[in-house]
Amino acid sequence: MKKTALLLLLIFLGSVLLQLVLPWWSVGPLCLVLAAWLRVSGGGTFLAGLLGVGLSWWLPAAWLNTHGANLLAARVATLLPLGGQPWLLVLLSGVLAGLVGGLAALSGALLRRAAGPRNAVPAA
Repeated sequence: MKKTALLLLLIFLGSVLLQLVLPWWSVGPLCLVLAAWLRVSGGGTFLAGLLGVGLSWWLPAAWLNTHGANLLAARVATLLPLGGQPWLLVLLSGVLAGLVGGLAALSGALLRRAAGPRNAVPAA
């Protein structure tokens, strides 16, 4: 549990900083490397990636939506089948970003497990 919370915090802070200077997809390699480095279990890794990246995407989007950017969000939500609801667009973008982070973190944990040492099978 402690490693999962540390992974969540590192993913959140890293994705906030990376998204300031790099494209949106830069959170994928970040989650993959951090999950492989910290050796967290599969379910905890996915949850840390989902919440870390999802919150780092959703919090600024929600703040911008409440402080004047809701006109642009409403126009984009009109283009998508969201009924022109800007909050649905904010929620959807947070969920999609969280899924990218969660799947990348899970991939890192599984990659670490696949590359790890194998148990020796005694010869018969």
